[in-house]
Amino acid sequence: MASKSGVVFEDFFPSMVEKLGAEGFMDELCNGFRLLMDEEKGVITFESLKENSVSVLGLKDMSNEELKCMLREGDLDGDECLNQMEFCVLMFRLSPELMKGSRRWIEEVVMNEM
Repeated sequence: MASKSGVVFEDFFPSMVEKLGAEGFMDELCNGFRLLMDEEKGVITFESLKENSVSVLGLKDMSNEELKCMLREGDLDGDECLNQMEFCVLMFRLSPELMKGSRRWIEEVVMNEM
């Protein structure tokens, strides 16, 4: 998958689920959220995404509009930022293979919690 600026995103999520298991993968998604979030606000804002897209993600070629588009894509409640749940949902939606197996992985996490 490529952005308008030609940045290519390879979907490593399915192999991560296979290696870490569903619960371990969800833990990693939550860790990723924390790396991108504004620590004072507890959410991913445009500013925190812009700042961390280079240092954490290595995406120096992404435009402001592409970053804003990412936020809009995942912003389910219209507050112009991403909370942890919105971030995790967005990550699943961006991975076609995860979407195919998501029900099975979610059931695995729920069963491990019980």
